[in-house]
Amino acid sequence: MKKLKLSLLIVLSSVSFSFAQSLLQSGPLVGYSTMREVCLWVQTTKEAKVKFSYWNVNDKAKKFFTNEVATKADEGFTAKIICGNLDEGQTYNYELFINNKKVVRPYELKFQTQKLWQWRSDPPNFSLVFGSCNYVNEPKYDRPGKPYGANHEIFKSILEKKPDLMIWLGDNFYYREGDWDSWSGILHRNTHTRSLPELQPLWGSVHHYAIWDDHDFGPNDSDRGFWNKERTFEAFKLFWPNPSFGINGKPGITTYFQWSDVEFFLLDDRYYKTPNDRSDEEKVILGENQFNWLIDNLSYSHAPFKVVAVGGQFLNSNTGTENFSRAPKERERILKALEANKIEGVIFIDGDIHRSEISKLVRENSYPIYDFTISPFTAGPSKISDNPFRIENTVYADRNFARFEITGARKNRVLKCTLFDVNGKEIWNYPINENELKYKK
Repeated sequence: MKKLKLSLLIVLSSVSFSFAQSLLQSGPLVGYSTMREVCLWVQTTKEAKVKFSYWNVNDKAKKFFTNEVATKADEGFTAKIICGNLDEGQTYNYELFINNKKVVRPYELKFQTQKLWQWRSDPPNFSLVFGSCNYVNEPKYDRPGKPYGANHEIFKSILEKKPDLMIWLGDNFYYREGDWDSWSGILHRNTHTRSLPELQPLWGSVHHYAIWDDHDFGPNDSDRGFWNKERTFEAFKLFWPNPSFGINGKPGITTYFQWSDVEFFLLDDRYYKTPNDRSDEEKVILGENQFNWLIDNLSYSHAPFKVVAVGGQFLNSNTGTENFSRAPKERERILKALEANKIEGVIFIDGDIHRSEISKLVRENSYPIYDFTISPFTAGPSKISDNPFRIENTVYADRNFARFEITGARKNRVLKCTLFDVNGKEIWNYPINENELKYKK
């Protein structure tokens, strides 16, 4: 009888474990990090209760638990949960529970808090990966013909570089015609892309931040006139655990974060963008509110590198693509504001055009402005077109990703950008010393 009860208990435990595993749709995903808290994200297949346990890798005996959150159908069965009261500069492992049953993943789940280095030491070295344009095929809704997405093994190559964080520069997935006109379609596309098997290990141990561009905002080349933008905005907030969304009480994906001594300004190039075919008003991409927020915060910053992330190219003046050449006066206004306020260390990163390149604007009596365009991850590469600001031998028209490594002592920091192909093989690298990005005395 005891053997029968034990066997029954083992069977029931196995069934319960398998059921918990089946309730996981995608994730867990590691979101923003501060010195004292980290945000984790997860998605279930149906309504369920989720929570995390976590522990310092140097003190495995002391476990902490987050609050429990119920996932809901109208929120895509997603949950964002805060791991709070953490110690600065530490690494933690964590595990997921669904309906109080532990869900085991076949890879390491970890996150880190940022180090309190100010007034104590040189800023920590770190690395980040970035890029854009991730297309996951779904034949039922894709255009007929050759599949547009490929080489999803690129995400394994990214993980192997062991970055501290990753920035998604828009077109992180692609709404199809069957998606953007309904909440069901919007949730489906987010879920389908987020659930790609090759992405799961990357979600679990690298901190992720994101902006959008047209394809994860709405239809191709969409702008402020897109009638369903409030819904795609709601989906963005559900699926990306960024530190914040929008500024000055207005909707949008604009946000900010700092990692070590580098500051990042993530911009929204769609929610307030003037339609391309409007000719009765001056065209903008950021709009007045976002422009002032950007210049205010860049003026306040003392970071050696101030990284401005936006969906489309900032410097390229070729009007054949969607970039800031569509709003030339706004671009010029930004450049003049940088100079008028003596704002140093500004670098732009962006995507969209399905090729990678570095653009450089040389300014008289000032430092050069660099624009790193990195695209695509898995979407179809494009043909090379003109860019008068392109640095020679930096254009690459195949699937790829880039890494920034920030190293060196305070006041002598170096940012090195390296471009890699889908297998993680180096294509080129380009270093910039912080002193190159200062105004001439």
